[in-house]
Formats: sequence, structure tokens, C-alpha cells
Amino acid sequence: MIKKLIRKILGTKSKAERDTSAPVVLGPDAHGIDPRLLSNNAVRVTSTLQEAGFEAFVVGGAVRDLLLGVKPKDFDIATNATPEQVRKLFRRAFIIGKRFQIVHVMFGQDLLEVTTFRGTSSDNAPKDEHGRVLRDNTFGSQAEDAARRDFTINAMYYNPANQQVLDYHGGIADIRAKMLRIIGQPETRYREDPVRMLRVVRFAAKLKFDIEPHTGAPIKVMAPLINNVPAARIFDEMLKLLMSGHALACLQQLRTQGLHHGLLPLLDVVLEQPLGAKFVTLALDSTDARIHAGKTASPGFLFASLLWHQVLEKWEAYRASGEQTIPALHLAADDVLESQTEKLALQRKIGSDMRDIWAMQPRFERRVGKAPYKLLEHLRFRAGYDFLLLRCASGEIDAEIGEWWTAFYEGDEAEREQLITAASQPASSGGAKRKRGPRRGGRNRSGKGGEGAEGGSNAVGDGSHGEHD
Repeated sequence: MIKKLIRKILGTKSKAERDTSAPVVLGPDAHGIDPRLLSNNAVRVTSTLQEAGFEAFVVGGAVRDLLLGVKPKDFDIATNATPEQVRKLFRRAFIIGKRFQIVHVMFGQDLLEVTTFRGTSSDNAPKDEHGRVLRDNTFGSQAEDAARRDFTINAMYYNPANQQVLDYHGGIADIRAKMLRIIGQPETRYREDPVRMLRVVRFAAKLKFDIEPHTGAPIKVMAPLINNVPAARIFDEMLKLLMSGHALACLQQLRTQGLHHGLLPLLDVVLEQPLGAKFVTLALDSTDARIHAGKTASPGFLFASLLWHQVLEKWEAYRASGEQTIPALHLAADDVLESQTEKLALQRKIGSDMRDIWAMQPRFERRVGKAPYKLLEHLRFRAGYDFLLLRCASGEIDAEIGEWWTAFYEGDEAEREQLITAASQPASSGGAKRKRGPRRGGRNRSGKGGEGAEGGSNAVGDGSHGEHD
């Protein structure tokens, strides 16, 4: 109150209060964007809208990435055309969304998201009891649209036709300073949409930007508001976070900001246990490595890894109570997936992949007769095998099991028969040792297991053996 009174008397304004109705306009020499990084379809959409008499710009994260010299994965378009006007201009265009209507424009498999400039949020917009905006289809000017965006670095507009960038909130300066700053009052913006707190974490970790102090200050206090967000939205944001190529850094930021509670229950407990911490770290590192190498990654494998130690704990408890090994594992998986579905709305396909990966683990211990051959034919064998190597590398089970399966997987028919014969012999007769159950220590020493947790690629696999198909 005192600071506001002083500013009122002196006639000065804070950065957040300055007039942002007129943008700073930068030409190609000033911003340095390489037009070759643009999607042809993004240019096609903007030019089609402009030829129809509308304004149209590439906006948001795509502009941020272009300014950083990175080819964007997705291109969003902002326009003053209404969703219905946009839909009529393109053969394959579909209006979606309840909270705010947008248009999906399709070119083959390429999807571009087109939004109408949003206006100043109406006080009459439906909100929940915590202040979260439930629905707001108010359209407005480009300046109002910029003010509605979350961070300064995501509130810039690029016109491919004249190669100009329009910057309303000092986004370019923040990019150059590697600073993540929210637009407006942080408390108000987080209350409107608590998912913005997760986006702070993701962008800070992904871009290696510092969080501006006022932007970060309210997060720990307001973190419980995340519990009011629909589970499907939380899942979408968590998937973006975990597939950002900086998953480990993101989870560490979640813990630092106090945002992990309720998203991945018991994650703190897992990361505080030596075996759990090593297992999760290996899984996240391998996923990050795949993404940086331009390869696909499996959400099912990643979530199976993150939740494995919860399954393991319940599995051991069911076995201790008298359940047989396989039924006990299925009961443990049921418990964990049921508790997570409430928080993350895990998609059915992902949940099915997770079950398959977990269910294969006890089968890897059966290395006699036809059992190894049958397991090798499993549609998800490679994902289960990579998961096994993670368990070996973290020290949960003996590395010898992973070494045996690597040799079996890569061997010819004669080598496989020799391995099964050796595994069938008692350890005292010189055959292969058969280690079972969890143990501490140990690492994967497999010679050719280049796609395992310790190998030249990573534990998520290379996408050629079924786990990413």
C-alpha cells in the first residue's frame, strides 16, 4: 500500500504497471530470427488469414524458440479472426475447447493451433471457489491478448510476411537476461490458472532460466491450488514436463517449489532412498538422453519407472501376507494405478503399457525350458528388458540376471540353448548363478547391452523393438 501511494504521488510506475498498449517493434536485424526455422504450414496459415483481411502472427513458445535459435516443435498462430471465421478458411479445421475456444488446423499429420486474440478477463467469467477461471471466451485486441499470456518470453508475436517481432512486455530483454517473469501480479495469475505454477518449473528447467523473485515467491504458499485443477490437465502438463528433455531437473524444481505433493505421491520417499533415487535418476536421465538425440520416448515406460518403487513396496507387502508372486504383483499394480488415476488421469494405453512392463519382471527370473523364448515373443519385451536393466543398474537385483538376458537376447539359437542349459544347472555344478529378489549394490555389466541403462544409448530403448511403436 505504501509503495503504491508513493508511486501515485510521484507519478512513477512499476514495470508491471507501465503502459503496454504499444509494442516494441523489432526488424530482422534486431531480433536475428532465421526464417528457415519456420514451418511452411505456419507461414501458410498466417498468409491465408492475412490474405482474407485478418491479422495473423506466429506467437508464444514458437517465437521464444526462434529467438533462441531453436527450431520449434509446435507453431501456434494468433489472429483477430474469430474461431468460426478461421474454420471457414481451411479445409481441415476444427473448433475445440470449453475454457477458451481454439481452432485446430490440420495439414496431413501436422497440427497447428489457431487462437483468437483474447480480451481482458471479465469479472463475470465463471470461476470456482478458489478463483480459477472455468470459462472465458472474451475476444479482444492484440495488446489485451499479450497481457493475458503467462510469461513475458511467451508474449511476443512474429509476422512471417515482414519478419517483424512485436514485444509488449520486454520478452526479448528477459530472454537475453535468461529470466522467467510472469505478466501481471503473480498471485492473481496463479489463482486464475494454478497450472501456471507447473509451467514456471518446466520453462525454468528446460531453458535454464532463473525465476524472477516476485514470480517465484508465492508458489510454495499457493501450491495446494494445484489440487483444484482437473486431473486431465495435470496429466497433460506433467507429460510435457517429463518429456521436455529436462525431466530430472523439472522434478528437482517441483520439489524445490513444493509442487510435487499430490502429483507423484511418495516421490519424496523414493528419492530419499539410495536405491529409489538411483533408479529414478537413471530412468529420467535415459529419457532425457533420448529426447536430446531426437528419438521418441515412451510415456508408459517413464511412468512405470517413476512409480515402480511404490509397486515394489506393495508387492513385497502382499507377498509377506501370503499372496503368490504373480497375483501379488497384479494387486500392487492395481493399488498404485488406482491411486494415481485420481491425481493424473493416466490414459488407458499408458496404464496398460505400465502393467505389461511390471508384469514381465518376475518372468525374467524363469530362465529354463521354453519360458525365455515365450517372453522374447512378448509384444512389449524390449520395454520390459530395458526396465530389467534399470533394476540391475540401480542395484535392486543382481546384475547377472541382466547379463544373462542380454546374452540371450543377442545370441543365436545355439548360444541361447547353452544359456538355458547353464541356467538349469545348480550353481554348485558350475552353471550360471540364479540370483533372485532385491539386493543392494551391483551394476549392469552387460557387454553388448548398449541400449540398457548403462549402455551407449539408454534404458528406454531405441524404438525398434516395440516399446515405442
